Amino acid sequence: MGGTEHLTVRREGATLVLTLNRPEAKNALSISMLVGLYDGWIEADEDDGVRSIVLTGAGGAFCAGMDLKALAGQGMAGEHLRDRLKADPDLHWKAMLRHHRPRKPVIAAVEGYCVAGGTEILQGTDIRVAGESATFGLFEVRRGLFPIGGSTVRLQRQIPRTHALEMLLTGRPYSAREAADIGLVGHVVADGGALDKALEIAEQINACGPLAVEAVKASVYESAELTETDGLAAELKRGWPIFDTADAKEGARAFAEKRAPDYKRA
Repeated sequence: MGGTEHLTVRREGATLVLTLNRPEAKNALSISMLVGLYDGWIEADEDDGVRSIVLTGAGGAFCAGMDLKALAGQGMAGEHLRDRLKADPDLHWKAMLRHHRPRKPVIAAVEGYCVAGGTEILQGTDIRVAGESATFGLFEVRRGLFPIGGSTVRLQRQIPRTHALEMLLTGRPYSAREAADIGLVGHVVADGGALDKALEIAEQINACGPLAVEAVKASVYESAELTETDGLAAELKRGWPIFDTADAKEGARAFAEKRAPDYKRA
């Protein structure tokens, strides 16, 4: 199991929990964090025992985005891993889920700050839970910067365009309740409860057929930009093969026998 000084990895049953772990900087991005994130996504993709992923942050924060001190020339934490970035110039975008989509469902458990790059990473996750006091926002324009992690493309596809433009152009903070109202997050829970709720959702996913879950996720994203006709055709290509799997037969048997299914990913 991987991990770095700023990204911890642990297993909770069939769930891989990735924790952004730089609390003294509100989990601002570092080279160590980006490398750890990338390795975590790949580990989840390659391990058939992992059925879901939870992404969270340590110390009561999710991610405060880019390290502005590093941007100002003061150096970014994790310089000893810079060779990983040189070997794969796209690694940081894959880590932030801009250029990589894990095939397993990703659930974000947000407490505290989830701003700038944190809100950009959030848009690459599938299901989102926030503590009551969580704060969201794309602050880049306030610093004369551009939210280049994908927000000008993705945000308007995930929430109504008028809300996306307001968030992008004002750079103001959003409360968890406001984020839920515009559809950026799906659940708001008591502070400190986001991880537990995310793990609860993960367990519900883990109890389902893994081949079916991954095919459903792939179909949703694959068809998002297609016409309805093309999307329905693509859905059949994804969906029909699932009915021929041993897991599909096991699901039907388990229902008939009134027991929990034992899926083998076959």
